[in-house]
Amino acid sequence: MRHIIPGLFLALLTCTQAVGQVTLGEMNQNLRYSRYSRISLKIIPLRTGERAFRLQLIADKIEENLDFENYLFSYAVVSGFQEEISDDMIVALDAESLKKDSNRHFVFEEDVTVPASQNAAYAVFIAKDTRQGDEYIYHVDLISPFVSEHPEFGAYFGNDVPFDQPYLNVGESLLFKGIGSINLHHFYYPQEFPVPLPPMETKPAPVQMELEVDYKGEFLMNVPQPFNDKGYYFVQADTASSTGLLVKTVHKSFPRVSTWEEMVQMVTYISTRREHETLLQAENKKLALDEYWIRMTKNEEKAKDLIREYFRQVEFANILFTDFKEGWATDRGMVYIIMGPPQEVFFQADREVWNYLSSNSNSKISFTFARIKNNLTPHYYTLNRSRAYQPEWFRNITAWRNGIVAF
Repeated sequence: MRHIIPGLFLALLTCTQAVGQVTLGEMNQNLRYSRYSRISLKIIPLRTGERAFRLQLIADKIEENLDFENYLFSYAVVSGFQEEISDDMIVALDAESLKKDSNRHFVFEEDVTVPASQNAAYAVFIAKDTRQGDEYIYHVDLISPFVSEHPEFGAYFGNDVPFDQPYLNVGESLLFKGIGSINLHHFYYPQEFPVPLPPMETKPAPVQMELEVDYKGEFLMNVPQPFNDKGYYFVQADTASSTGLLVKTVHKSFPRVSTWEEMVQMVTYISTRREHETLLQAENKKLALDEYWIRMTKNEEKAKDLIREYFRQVEFANILFTDFKEGWATDRGMVYIIMGPPQEVFFQADREVWNYLSSNSNSKISFTFARIKNNLTPHYYTLNRSRAYQPEWFRNITAWRNGIVAF
């Protein structure tokens, strides 16, 4: 059910500009990365025709006992990040628009067609919390230079809710549904990836020249398909095409840390090279880590608090930024762990910009993540590194090591 409500857009956006001046590029999407969000949005587009899409608009209920009436949901389709969005472009989604209301999700489905004259299209999903005025925003490319083509099939959990996570725990199954095909193909990649270089390291990171891949064969649509190996899978209807769906598989405890060996890898961001090498070489990783944290903080209770806070950041990074790499090991995950959630997040078609605002001045530090076209995922970003980051980066690492971070 589609409801065009004049004036709704003015209520949905916090900016003080006139409605006609609001663009997707001007929307601050920082709440999608907040540690205190009450809801999380996702759009999964399924191709239903040459320029037609079924938008699966999913709201993950982070808040317990979430009441639908506390939120205003809507969406729009725009031609670019600089297009002025007017009221009549916003489609409101009410309770009658719900496709599914589960314990964890609200799910809407809307069919849209992009005009032949339009070179690019982006879907925008908005949820406003009417109690505090918080706006949650999520967008996705429908047609753009960074997306070759969306698949005609989607993945679903056992309760028929679309698979809206960036990862799947090993041994779990997904159900695939769609049009056109009876069978799907899946390829398995067992790769492990290196930890990213620091933001001020400007020399290129080593590139793996060959990827190991194992064709796992065909499986039937509409029948639960298990994923039993840790790594990532690429699922396709047509192996001659680059179009497919990425399923990142992770250990059963993910997004939490599961082993002492993992912890050793993850503390590299706040460790000196010598400290990290000592941890890597230690036979008893638990003992070595205990000594590492206590030596750094010089206080056992403070060490416990710091460990809890650091690995909470790791968990959030895993939830937010996992693609074919685990979230903590991506560029965005690294910056998120050390710097915390950004106060401002702005997107353009080819980049994502995070701004951290200083508490005692009008200055800010910005991290720009360049978007790279990747057949496995449309959300692959790498940090534009600069030596100018060094003072701020070391300042935040020192705060971590002294146990005085607070996000």
